[in-house]
Amino acid sequence: MNDMLKRAVEIMKFKRVDFGDIRIIDEQQQNINVKNTEITELKNDTTLGFGVRVLYSGGWGFASSNKMTLPEVERVVELAIDIAKASSNLVNSKVRLSKEESYTDVWKTPCLIDPFSVSVEKKLETLFSVNNILLKNPKIKTANSKMSFIKTHKYYASTENSFIEQVLIYSGAGYNAVAIGDDVQVRSYPGAHAFMLSMGYEYVDSLKLVENAERVREEAIALLTAPLCPSDDRDLIIYGDQLALQIHESCGHASELDRVLGYEESYAGSSFLTTDKLGKFRYGSDIVNLVADTTLPGGLATCGYDDDGVKAQRWHIVKNGILSGYMTNREFCNRIGDKKSMGANRADSYHSIPIIRITNLGLMPGEWEYDDIIKSTKKGVILENNRSWSIDQKRLNFQFGCEIGWLIENGKIKKMVKNPVYQGITHKFWGSCDAIANEKYWKLYGVSNCGKGQPGQIFKMTHASSPARFKNVKIFGR
Repeated sequence: MNDMLKRAVEIMKFKRVDFGDIRIIDEQQQNINVKNTEITELKNDTTLGFGVRVLYSGGWGFASSNKMTLPEVERVVELAIDIAKASSNLVNSKVRLSKEESYTDVWKTPCLIDPFSVSVEKKLETLFSVNNILLKNPKIKTANSKMSFIKTHKYYASTENSFIEQVLIYSGAGYNAVAIGDDVQVRSYPGAHAFMLSMGYEYVDSLKLVENAERVREEAIALLTAPLCPSDDRDLIIYGDQLALQIHESCGHASELDRVLGYEESYAGSSFLTTDKLGKFRYGSDIVNLVADTTLPGGLATCGYDDDGVKAQRWHIVKNGILSGYMTNREFCNRIGDKKSMGANRADSYHSIPIIRITNLGLMPGEWEYDDIIKSTKKGVILENNRSWSIDQKRLNFQFGCEIGWLIENGKIKKMVKNPVYQGITHKFWGSCDAIANEKYWKLYGVSNCGKGQPGQIFKMTHASSPARFKNVKIFGR
C-alpha cells in the first residue's frame, strides 16, 4: 500500500500538478437479514481499489481502478492528470483550494468487540429470537430483523505530504413488526432509519434487541385499533429517529455549501440558507443550537480526517438560533470567507470523487426534564420514528409522517393515535422550539442511507438529540 501511495505522489509532483491525492480503500461488509423464519440475506462482501484526484491549472481530474499494481497506479495517475487538463479548458472559474497542514497519522474507531469476530451463528440466533417473539401474535404478519457491519481500511496520501491511515468500523441492528387487521401498521426498533453507529459489536449488545421485541409487537397491534390522529394545531414533542430525520432534512442538507451554491440544483435542489444569511438569519429560537462534530464518539461520520486530508473538528451550524456555519470543504470554504475547511468532504468508495456531505449533526440538549415538558403541555402530541417524508427543493416546506403518536391533554398522556403527520416551514418550525430535554435524554441516531450526487453516492452520518417541543404545529391523520 505504501509503495502505491508513494509512487502516485511522486508522479503527481513530477508533473507539477496544483494538488493531487490518492485514496486506497479496503472494505469488508456483512449483511444479515431474516424475514419471519427464513434467512433472506447472508452476504459477506469485500472491495479493494484506489482513486486518484488531481487538480491541474484549476481543473479537476479523477480516475480509479481495482487493479492493485504499480503499473496500474502509474496509468491511473496519468489518466487523472489528462482529465484535469481537459477540465481546466472548460471551467468558468479556476479551483483554488484552502491551505491545510500536512499530517502523518493512524486513526482507528474505538471498538471493544470486533463485529467480524462474532460468529454468524450467534448473530442469527439473536435475529431469530427477535422474530419468534414478534410473531407470537398472529396479527403480526411480517417480522423483519437485520444486522449490518462494515470495516473500512483507508490509506491516504497527497502532494502536500500527508500520509494518513484510518480504520473505520460500523455496526448496526434493528427490526420491525408489520401488523395487519383492517389496517396496516408498522413499529420499528431502534428506528425506521436509525440502526447503526460507529462502534463494535458492543453496540448491538447495548440495544437489547430481544428485550424490546414484546413491546414493539404490542404497540404495532395496538395501532390497528387506535384512533386516527386528529387534525389540529397542537404543541408537538418529537424524539427518536423522527427528530434525527428532521435535523437531517431541514438543516443537514440545507447547510451543505455546495448545495447552497447551486451544485446540486439540477438533481436534488438547492437551499434557502444562502450565504448572505450567514451570521444574520434566524433559523430557530434562542435555545436551538445545532453542532456539526466529526469527533463525536459513536458518530457514523466520525473519523480522524476527511477525504481532503482535513482533521476532524466541531463547529456550530446554528448558534442560539442564528445560522452560523456550513458543511464545507477545501474547494468552497473560501466562498464564505473561511480560510480553512471544516472537513466535510467525503466519498463513499474508492471509485467515487469526494463531495461535501452532512457530518454528524446534533441538536444540543436543553435544561428540561422530559416529564416536565409533558406536564407543561396543555394540548399536544408526542411523535416517534419516521414513516414518510417530503421536503421541497429549497429545504423549506416539509411534511413528515410518523409511526406512532400519543395525545397530551392538560399535561397528561391520554391515548395512542395512529398515522400522525405534521407540516411546517423550516425556520418557522425551529423558531417555535421552546423546550429541549437535558443531556440525560441525549441519544445518537445513525442514518446510513443518505444519497447525494451524480453519479449517486450513499453515505453515513449521525444526528443526536434530546426530545424537543415545538409550539402550534399543524398536525393531522392521513
